[in-house]
Amino acid sequence: MALDSAKKTEIIKQYSRGENDTGSPEVQVALLSNRINYLTDHLKINKKDHSSRRGLLKLVGQRKRLLKYLKSKDYNRYQELIKALSIRDNI
Repeated sequence: MALDSAKKTEIIKQYSRGENDTGSPEVQVALLSNRINYLTDHLKINKKDHSSRRGLLKLVGQRKRLLKYLKSKDYNRYQELIKALSIRDNI
């Protein structure tokens, strides 16, 4: 299930760096984290849904690449983001 527009707007507003910012790494990671949490809950109920499991692994890889990029460009922003989203620092 995709995010409804109200929830997506709320996440963008919370993690954006400016008024019209929708593409910064912080916003992208926050949106991916929300989808990852939803799919994790879905897969706890539907254990045999392998296509969703594959999608989850792709999202986790994408989020990992974005976090690696952010860590190399601005370490302070990276630290703030992983603290806000409760993500482990293992990159």
